[in-house]
Amino acid sequence: MNKIGLVTDEGTDFTLELIKQHQIEVVNFKMDWPDLDKLPGENTFQKMRELEKRGIKSFGKTSQPSPKAFLDAYKKQLEKFEKVLCITITSKLSGTYNSAIQAKNILGGNNVEVVDSLNATCGEALLALKAIELIERDKEIEEIVKELEKNVPGIHLYALISDPKWLEASGRISHNVANAMRRIQKMGIRPMLGVKKGLVKPIGIKGRAKDLSVALFDQLKRKTEKERKERKKIRVVITHGDNLNNAQRLKETIEKDFKEIEISFINLIDNVLGILVGPDALILAWTPLEGSGSYSCRTSILCTELRPMNTSLRSCRLTTCGIGCAIVDLSTVALASESQIPAGSLVTAAKTPSYP
Repeated sequence: MNKIGLVTDEGTDFTLELIKQHQIEVVNFKMDWPDLDKLPGENTFQKMRELEKRGIKSFGKTSQPSPKAFLDAYKKQLEKFEKVLCITITSKLSGTYNSAIQAKNILGGNNVEVVDSLNATCGEALLALKAIELIERDKEIEEIVKELEKNVPGIHLYALISDPKWLEASGRISHNVANAMRRIQKMGIRPMLGVKKGLVKPIGIKGRAKDLSVALFDQLKRKTEKERKERKKIRVVITHGDNLNNAQRLKETIEKDFKEIEISFINLIDNVLGILVGPDALILAWTPLEGSGSYSCRTSILCTELRPMNTSLRSCRLTTCGIGCAIVDLSTVALASESQIPAGSLVTAAKTPSYP
């Protein structure tokens, strides 16, 4: 039996491929929006557009999953795993964390741990990806929980919306504020949303923001400057409100300009945040990666001290991504042409890692 199974709510916005690959149990939110059920569309955002076209003034509500939903997920995972780690959307936006805790208490014992991501959508996803990495490194669950809690402040989320009408309809902003937002958007200025201490709130004003993907790219470029100068790898997840073309354009621009940034996946925004930000919204979250561990499985040698080029590679530590890559043979390492390797530098392995 495997050691640790993962449970999340749908706020991670994980792709089906990731869910299946890592045997994740996903607990869905509840949504009450009868008018939407009658409309055509492949997802909530397409139905919201249809609602607007037909002039139907209606707004839906979401609620947290029941404790029973989490209890069922825990029991299912415990059939395959010794322990369960559950990661939830921020407790400042939803009661999901409380439901997960109640389910843990009902179950009893000490084989379930629950972590509040204090984030949402792609920000929550980054924490869950970190959990996957630590699980695959065979860490104990207590150690994983501590590591995740330490990583929470290092996850940064930026969101731009196309129209404030859905925030207005939800009662999150007033009619006057919504109109003010529309006026400045015509000038190419948009308020940027983010997550601060678990709360989704405005974090600034973004100029030259008529194109959402260009504006988010510029934000990422500015906010990751320090990490990129330090040659740190950065993990990014992008989610969108049925705005795949813009999301793909953002992904391609990032990959073209920043080789040290990897995009883990792109997917739709979940309903909890989606019905607030509305169709065409674009959200990006990023976090620096420790050492050379990476979700895209690039294996490197991390030099622990300054060494001459002809020194034995036994003085360096070989690391992998932690998602199950095979460790590359030292004989395949291609070193740079400099006479010395600076301490802490990454020397990429010439051999591509393989999956088990």
